[in-house]
Amino acid sequence: MKRVLLLGGGGFLGRHIGAALAAHTALRSPSRAQCDLVRTELSEVTALIDRERPDVVVSAAGRIVGSGYDFVRAHVVTTAKLIEAMALAAPGARLIRIGSAAEYGVVPHGLAVGEDHPGAPVSEYGLSHLAATRLAELAGDAGRLDTIVLRVFNPVGPGMPAGNMLSRVTAMVGAAVAGGACDVALGLHDTYRDLVDVRDVAAAVLAATRCAPGAERVVNVGSGRAVATRDVVRLLADVAGFRGEIRHGTFPPDATRSAAVPWMCADIDRARRVLGWAPAHDLSESLRTLWRADGARSARPVAGVAAG
Repeated sequence: MKRVLLLGGGGFLGRHIGAALAAHTALRSPSRAQCDLVRTELSEVTALIDRERPDVVVSAAGRIVGSGYDFVRAHVVTTAKLIEAMALAAPGARLIRIGSAAEYGVVPHGLAVGEDHPGAPVSEYGLSHLAATRLAELAGDAGRLDTIVLRVFNPVGPGMPAGNMLSRVTAMVGAAVAGGACDVALGLHDTYRDLVDVRDVAAAVLAATRCAPGAERVVNVGSGRAVATRDVVRLLADVAGFRGEIRHGTFPPDATRSAAVPWMCADIDRARRVLGWAPAHDLSESLRTLWRADGARSARPVAGVAAG
């Protein structure tokens, strides 16, 4: 059984990844208080890896809101720190980094984007992820350690963070259902997104702990299908039993980043070939799971939301 060290296990993705890994690996997952990758010194990270002697290190730590400085610290600096620590203490181990579809930036409408498509991020968030991915690629290509980046598209599942569009929509629909409202006002961009069940993301991470080493170090993890944001919102409302109108409303301050990328869809052929992985949950099932876990929490109205 492989020894796996999971960092960022307390976050949205990390919790689900940890649950999947715990059933199939010898998992160690220190809390953020025990190891905050942003603040912990390189020497301490190196000592942790030396103590644990993992076969695989999974980095699921990161953030989705903040400044460019915050994103660089959370994604680029932490990745550089892990590479250095692993090269010193566990050079034979594999580093699995959770990346983001935001690394691609704007892609042509209708394109299922592959991993070799040039990255041209439109946000500091996406740029920081792309820089971290390049660090992992360079370390792998130089033979310092084995690296895989899982470029995750839009994950859906219980416990989504507050800054996420579907989390806000779930709260608004929940408030509408609880209050007997006949409509919900949302700021809706004319965008399309590839939404992937968080359980499928976790399964992809597990597959990445098992696959053979190779030269292809970046792997898309998505559903392979783009869905209009308006249709996603309507489907979530239907799942919740809300039959009222979804009408146009105001946008929150962070809506610009989503609007800048009208279309995103993953080509997942490499994931099938390299990981032996394919998504197992469709969007309706993912939204039902999200609603059952999170929808009932919203019992009061909330501010306007941008869906994007």
